[in-house]
Amino acid sequence: MYFCLMEENFNMLAKTLFGFESVLARELRNMGAQQVREGIRSVKFKGDKGFMYKANLALRTAIKILVPIHSFKVNDEHDLYKNLQKIHWEEYFNEKKSFAINSVINSDNFTNSHYVSLKSKDAIVDYFRSKTGNRPNIDIKHPDILFNIHIQKDICTVSLDSSGESLHKRGYKSDTNIAPINEVLAAGLVLLSGYDGTQHFIDPMCGSGTILIEAAMIANNIPVNINRLEFGFEKWNDFDEELFELIHQSLLNKIRNSDKKIIGYDKAPSAIRKAQNNVSNASLEEFIKIEKQDFFQSEKPIDGHAILLFNPPYGERISVDIPVFYGRIGDTLKQSYTDTSAWFITSDFDTGIKSVGLRTSKKIKLFNGNLECRFVKYEMYGGTRKVRN
Repeated sequence: MYFCLMEENFNMLAKTLFGFESVLARELRNMGAQQVREGIRSVKFKGDKGFMYKANLALRTAIKILVPIHSFKVNDEHDLYKNLQKIHWEEYFNEKKSFAINSVINSDNFTNSHYVSLKSKDAIVDYFRSKTGNRPNIDIKHPDILFNIHIQKDICTVSLDSSGESLHKRGYKSDTNIAPINEVLAAGLVLLSGYDGTQHFIDPMCGSGTILIEAAMIANNIPVNINRLEFGFEKWNDFDEELFELIHQSLLNKIRNSDKKIIGYDKAPSAIRKAQNNVSNASLEEFIKIEKQDFFQSEKPIDGHAILLFNPPYGERISVDIPVFYGRIGDTLKQSYTDTSAWFITSDFDTGIKSVGLRTSKKIKLFNGNLECRFVKYEMYGGTRKVRN
């Protein structure tokens, strides 16, 4: 199976976090992707080179954009080495460029992803040595070309990694707190909440401001990686700088200005400073208001319906008394946040959620790193009907 760099449309795979497959698929369809198919932590699709550039620049819930170039059956390390030696690697890079390999395995025949990477590296190095007498260097920190090896049962897929560093690294986060939230996770939560910039938005435990920043970029249709310094595809043989700049500019032209309020607060002065620094790094000061405030002593700061979304302590990295803390969340929502769609994510989906004392209107299974979580929604109504089943 060969991938041609000059093809009009080709297969791609966007990797994401568990639970965001449908969100990412919707993003891709809205951007114009073809043949979108959801997998587990991934979405397959087709598009051209320009679409690949756009996907890397603008997809909010993608971690990587991979381009499969070969696949073959493999039963052991000898099959792996032999089949990798058959690939014409000079089509993708030369011995003067450095490379690295990431491997993901789900197979009874292979148990060590690091060993698969080493064996694959040997096959590529030996290929160039036999062809040219020279070998490319390995650079695991900042390679010119990054390959992905994925072994699923007895099928090995070799892909070019068009993203390079993970796409969650937007470039705006210079300051973090004890338990920072991943940018892709934050964007996915905001999108799952239904927020689109036509509502007011509040994060009452904003930490270093990641959820607020992702919400502001959604509200104003700002591509999440528009300020990123480098993508993997920029060192490919067929990189089209003129096309990339065209795509880049077309995305900038679609930025809009939302007039709805985006408000964040936190009780820790250090968190406020970090959030303000990160908001400034993202050039979003005019859209986000951040102030020092304890959620449990707060009242809804705006009139009209709002989406309230936050990432409270789980008792994992920040120690809290779960029953007391989550009970206070429920009390505060009932007393001070009517006419609100309140969402939060927690890994304590037993004691924590029960302690809130409110009926959830939605509960979604997600992961924050290795922690299994629930993303829960509470509809808070005005007047005497504050909670509705």
